[in-house]
Amino acid sequence: MQITPTIQAEVQTYLIRRGLTMTEFGHIIDLNVGTLSGIITGNRSLSVYQLDRITMGMDLPPDYFYERYIDECIEEEPFNWKRISPFLYRCVELGRLDCLRRVVGMLLDNPVYLPSLFKVAENSFKKGYNEAAAYLYENVAEGEKYQYSDRLAVCQYRLFTIRVGDDQNQNLRAASVFEAFVERLDEVEQLDALKDLANVYRSLRKWDKVDEMARKMRDKAKIQYTLKHQQNSRELNEAAKKLSRPMFVYITYADLLCASVCEEQGDYDQALQYTYAYANLDWVKETDEDALYWLKLYQHWAQANVLANKLLSGDVSVLYEYLNYIDASSDTIQEDRVTQLLNIMMMANRYQIDVHDILKRFETEIDSITQQEPSADMYTHQVVPEQSTRFKYELAKYYLNRGRYSIGFKYLLDVLSKSLAINKEAFFIKCIRLFEQFKEFADVKACVKYENLVSEGQKEKLFYY
Repeated sequence: MQITPTIQAEVQTYLIRRGLTMTEFGHIIDLNVGTLSGIITGNRSLSVYQLDRITMGMDLPPDYFYERYIDECIEEEPFNWKRISPFLYRCVELGRLDCLRRVVGMLLDNPVYLPSLFKVAENSFKKGYNEAAAYLYENVAEGEKYQYSDRLAVCQYRLFTIRVGDDQNQNLRAASVFEAFVERLDEVEQLDALKDLANVYRSLRKWDKVDEMARKMRDKAKIQYTLKHQQNSRELNEAAKKLSRPMFVYITYADLLCASVCEEQGDYDQALQYTYAYANLDWVKETDEDALYWLKLYQHWAQANVLANKLLSGDVSVLYEYLNYIDASSDTIQEDRVTQLLNIMMMANRYQIDVHDILKRFETEIDSITQQEPSADMYTHQVVPEQSTRFKYELAKYYLNRGRYSIGFKYLLDVLSKSLAINKEAFFIKCIRLFEQFKEFADVKACVKYENLVSEGQKEKLFYY
C-alpha cells in the first residue's frame, strides 16, 4: 500500500528538489517566512488561502492538495468555521463537489452549522454555482424538514428555481413540490414565488393552476401594497426592495394572467375585462423611473391585448389596426413579438384567413424567433420558448392547409423534435395527429425523420399506439 505524504512533507521535498530556502519560496508565494516555516514544521494551522499560495508556487493545479487538506486540517482538528468556510467556497468555485460533500457531511451531524451552510448556499446561488448550491440547499432542507422555518421554505424556493429547465415533466414535479412551501416564505417574498409558479404552470398550460396562483398573488399583493402606503413601514419598504419588480406590478400581472386563462378558455369578453383592469392604473402611487417603465409597459400590453382579444374572438376587421400597432411599436421586445405573431397565426388558422403577405412582412422577425437566448427570468426562460413552439406549430398547420407541404413539414418536424426534447407529451401527440393528416404529401426524407422521432417518443414513453 502506497503511503501518501502529508502536505508539509511534499512541500519540504519540493524545496529540497528545487534548492530553495524558505525565505526564497516565501518571496515567490508572497508569504512571510515565519508563517511558511510554521506551516511546514506543523506548528501553525494552514488556511486555504495559504494552501492556494503554496500550490501556485509549486506550479500545481489549485485543488491538488484539497483531499489531503480535508484529512489533515479539517477532519483531524476541532472544527473551525473560519477555516472551513473559505475552503467550502473554493470547492464551489473550482467545481470540487466531492470535497464539498465530504466536509458538509461532517458538519451536518451538528445542527448548529445549518445557518452557516445556508449562507454558503445563498452566496453560491447568487454567483451561479447552481449544482453546488442545490446540494447545499437539499442538505439544509433535510436538516430543517421537521421545523416550520423560513429557511426551509427559501431552500425549497431556490431548489425549484434551479430544477426548472427544459424537461416539462421535471418542471411539473418541481412546481408541485415547491407549491406546498410558498405560504412559509416571508409575505413579501411570496409574491415573486407565486409569479414564478404561475409562469411555470403557464408554460405547462395548466390553466387552472395559473388562475389559482394569479388570484393568490393578486390578493396578497393588494394587502402588502395597502400596508406599504398606509403604514409607511420602514421594514416593509426594505422588504419590497428585494422584489424583482415594483409591488403594484404583481397586482397588474395577476390580471394579465387571468386574461390569458380566459383567452385559452375562449372567453374573450372576460379576457377583455381583465385587460381593461390592467390598462387603468390611475391608482398606482409610485412615480420613480422603475415604476414609470412598468406603467408604460402595461399600457403597451393593454393596447395590444385589447386588439388581440377582438381578433381571436372573430373580429377580423381589427387585423390591420393590430398590424399598424405592431409596426408602430417596432422597438418592442422579442417576447412581445412572438405573442403578436402567434395571435395572428391562431386567428388565420381558426378563421381560414390568408396571411401570406403578413408573413412576408415579418419574415425577419419570424427567422429570429428561434434564435433567442435563454434567460434566468422564469417568464423568458419558460413561457417564451413555449409560445415560440406553439407559433411554429401554427405556421406548420397554416402552410399544410394551404398545400405548401415542404415548408409546413419543416416547421412541424421541428416542433415534434422540440416536444420530444422537452418531454412534452400532449404537444408531441398533437404534432403526430397533424402529420398523419397530411402524411400522403410528405416526401421520403420527411417521413424518415418523422418515423425516427416517433420511435424515439415511444422509447421515452411519451405515447403508445
